[in-house]
Amino acid sequence: MANKIEEWDRVLEARKPERPKALDYINYIFTDFMEMHGDRYFGDDKAIIGGIGFLNNIPVTVIGEQKGKSTKENMERNFGMPNPEGYRKALRLMKQAEKFNRPIITFIDTPGAYPGLGAEERGQGEAIAKNLLEMSKLEVPIICVVIGEGSSGGALAIGVGDKILMQENSIYSVLSPEGFASILYKDSSLYKKAAKEMKITAKDLKKLGIVDEIIKEDDILENTKKAIAKNLKELLSLDKNKLVENRYQKYRKIGKGEENDIKG
Repeated sequence: MANKIEEWDRVLEARKPERPKALDYINYIFTDFMEMHGDRYFGDDKAIIGGIGFLNNIPVTVIGEQKGKSTKENMERNFGMPNPEGYRKALRLMKQAEKFNRPIITFIDTPGAYPGLGAEERGQGEAIAKNLLEMSKLEVPIICVVIGEGSSGGALAIGVGDKILMQENSIYSVLSPEGFASILYKDSSLYKKAAKEMKITAKDLKKLGIVDEIIKEDDILENTKKAIAKNLKELLSLDKNKLVENRYQKYRKIGKGEENDIKG
């Protein structure tokens, strides 16, 4: 019998530098991808990639949080921690997608929004909150894929979707296990206990009703492409009113999976 993979092992797997990043998925899944830059307010944030491409000849808008695979790349991408201009760039592209009736695909992979002084001065909290509000109302299909480390509001800012897909070795949480342990247990060394208690794995989140589908990682790029294409086909069959209403009801119901599991 294979050894059980513990929650902390999933955290380490999700954080591996060699794990496929947003650009790896974009280059594999979409054709003729054209990157777009800037938020039209302050500048261009390289921690977020955004642009237009085709998925099986369907034009889509693609947005992803981009980590690096080396120290140099991580410095360039700010270790995948977006500034407010990154989230405003993402929102600009999502509103553009709605205008031209393009579905939106997002790839979530961040340790959190950048907590620096400049980011706070430029309205980090407001940028995240506005994305949550606007994504809830967009009249086009939205598919969000957690491909690594999805942490805090930095992940949620591009995570309000009709379908939430998650790699089997990725994590999705309100904050890091180390941060959770430091705040709740007053001891950051209890990070393994925190990882278990937080219910941050794909399996736990599927049970809680937060995640719609878990993607197997035996052929990670191809499996992700198939999962996105399948879910997009389903969402494209819905009219705009039904799409937005279903999204509203989805987030009203989140968390009831745990209640039902306990009763069962």
